[in-house]
Amino acid sequence: MRIANLDGRAVLVEGDTAVDIAASSAGRFGPDPQQLFASWPEFRSWAGAASGPTLAVDTDRLGPPVPRPPQVFAIGLNYLDHAAEAGAEPPRHPSVFTKFPSCLAGPRGAVEISSRMLVDWEVELVVVIGIGGRDIPADQGWTHVAGLTVGQDLSDRRLQMRKPVPEQYSLGKSCPGFGPTGPYLVTPDELADPDDLAIGCRLGDEQVQQSRTGKMHFSVPDLVARLSGSVTLCPGDLIFTGTPSGVGAFRTPPRWIRPGEVLTSEIEGIGSLTTRFVEADR
Repeated sequence: MRIANLDGRAVLVEGDTAVDIAASSAGRFGPDPQQLFASWPEFRSWAGAASGPTLAVDTDRLGPPVPRPPQVFAIGLNYLDHAAEAGAEPPRHPSVFTKFPSCLAGPRGAVEISSRMLVDWEVELVVVIGIGGRDIPADQGWTHVAGLTVGQDLSDRRLQMRKPVPEQYSLGKSCPGFGPTGPYLVTPDELADPDDLAIGCRLGDEQVQQSRTGKMHFSVPDLVARLSGSVTLCPGDLIFTGTPSGVGAFRTPPRWIRPGEVLTSEIEGIGSLTTRFVEADR
């Protein structure tokens, strides 16, 4: 099952067409994409037999599949090659921070940046929680996942590392548009192996990151277990699961995104994001 946010309405996607969920369910589910997670098991059962008039899917009209998550978790140094390029030891426990939900954006759009910013890229697999809970065992982790989507953990490294405190991770990663996600929420059963997907991104024509999600240090079920051991996971939460090596900050010399450039982020079986960067007018 593939779910999209088309003009603010939840739709089921099949190829290039979609069915409006609220219309097809006579108002039982939707139209708000966020409402689906309040009754995810019931919705999942209904969706298998959904039908109705079809709509054309224009990816330029898609918003974030999960527009208002209760919580957004992000995991640092979750690929060993990324830890190595950062000069860090492999973490014994997940390094957790947050991206504020106001930074979320859809799969096609423009992000305003200024010359004062040191903007970096981090393509990531994003997990969407369908069934919340505490102390979820790792062997049940996938049963709590509604689906997966593509994400970019865009970062202003200047703000992220601003003093006087050691780091301002959440602020530096939450500027407007710094959390593009999409194009769809894809349920795990749609993927041949949801634990091992090709992941990468290109800045213009240059491939800057290329890896597989099977190389994550902490897997999706492990992250669900470890996070739920400390906090209560809620339906509709997002987990940005970390990025592989190849980010701009650790290149020699460092490479930052500039206005006029285009970033394309892709994950096998899910789709791609296209993010354009424009000069801020302030």
